[in-house]
Amino acid sequence: MNFLLAIYNNQIFWTVALPLYALGITRLTEYPYNWMRNCGVEKNVAVYYDRKIVHMLAGGVVLFAVPFVFTEGTFPFPYAFPLIIGLFLSAATLTPHLTGNLLEWVQVEKNMNEVHFCFMWGVTVFALWIVFDNPWVAIIPPIFMAFGDGITGIVRNALYQKRTKSMVGNVFMLAVTAPAGYFLAGVVGIPFWGLIAAVVASYIERYEFGPIDDNVLITVSASLVLYLGHLIGPIA
Repeated sequence: MNFLLAIYNNQIFWTVALPLYALGITRLTEYPYNWMRNCGVEKNVAVYYDRKIVHMLAGGVVLFAVPFVFTEGTFPFPYAFPLIIGLFLSAATLTPHLTGNLLEWVQVEKNMNEVHFCFMWGVTVFALWIVFDNPWVAIIPPIFMAFGDGITGIVRNALYQKRTKSMVGNVFMLAVTAPAGYFLAGVVGIPFWGLIAAVVASYIERYEFGPIDDNVLITVSASLVLYLGHLIGPIA
């Protein structure tokens, strides 16, 4: 029992284990990809499903672990660990693009959105944790990106059988992000700012501006709303 407790409290262990888990999930999605392809699903559709699975089961699950396992003020602060994880995964997902050895079941040539996802994941948690001194608020925008955008992509893919933008996806995204934003922002007494952040992020997900994709827009817009809430204080 003491050994297990020591592992649980070892933040270096989690800094290694969590990204390895995320990479493991990414590797395992080759199986649903192959199954979908064998069932006659088009390649781009199968890849898009896999990308959203990774969004939620890798990025999202690891996010929920962050407030539990990174608690001590070491190296030099707990928010340094999620940043390290995000940067490591950014490099891990960028490398196949640079070498030309894409993970074909989850990556697309000339589309590095998954790299942006990992980078914004780490940087956003790092920055908001410093501002709010609270990990639960820090994970709100990445939660929007992981689960909100994840369910959005799955719904759109099921309806249109291709990567596209449509308002129906944003409605489903809001259904996920609104309660998450309200509840998690309520930890620091600004639940309605979390709700506003959810609305803004769910709307802006529809847009992309060249290399600035929805992963960047979701996390930046939600973070700015939450920061505004930090400055102004509770609405009600």
